[in-house]
This record gives sequence, structure tokens and C-alpha cells, in this order.
Amino acid sequence: MSSRHAKLIRAIFADPPSHNIHWRDVESLIKHVGAEIEPLSGARLRVTKERVEAILYRPHHHQNTLDEPGLVHLRAFLARA
Repeated sequence: MSSRHAKLIRAIFADPPSHNIHWRDVESLIKHVGAEIEPLSGARLRVTKERVEAILYRPHHHQNTLDEPGLVHLRAFLARA
């Protein structure tokens, strides 16, 4: 794992939560760990890693950072995967 991905994982699981996590970095991390990303309607994405599945929401086009609920969903997915 690259140091960039390791730093991102630390930021995702940091407490208090970071408000500067960019979606493009998250998407790169998800692909790096071997998960599949399937676009659904709107901003929803189905992310699957082996038997673990989650629905994540891509930030809207004017905002490229994850909000707190999105971060919570991402944390839960990564912890289960």
C-alpha cells in the first residue's frame, strides 16, 4: 500500500473526523483495495468487496469532499471489508 493510501486511511478513521477528504482519493483507495464500484442512479454508487456491499454517495459536483454522513458510511464499509 502506498503512503498516500495509508495516510488517507488514517484520516478516514481519525477522531474527530476530518473534513478534508477528497472523493477522488477515496475512489482511488476503494479501487486499490480491490473493491468494485458500480454507478447507480444519481450520486449513488454500489461498492462491493467480496461479499461486503455498501451504497455510498458521491459528493455533488460543486463539492468534492466527503461530508460527515458519507464518511461514516465509508468507515463502516472499510471496517467490514
